[in-house]
Amino acid sequence: MTLRFIGTTSEHGNCPTLYEVVETGDIVVQGDQLTNHENLAQLRDVGEHETFVVIPRELLTRLAPKE
Repeated sequence: MTLRFIGTTSEHGNCPTLYEVVETGDIVVQGDQLTNHENLAQLRDVGEHETFVVIPRELLTRLAPKE
């Protein structure tokens, strides 16, 4: 898998950040891990291999590819 940096709204190289998988066009999101048990209990159909991150809406609306 080859990742292409799309952009970030953070300063000093911290997350959150978006990347594109070059081969598929899928998006990889880097952000703070969601760890609050009450919040995690609200999620549906969670696979054992899945994790969740929190990112600002601005990151997606400003930087997510439109295609």
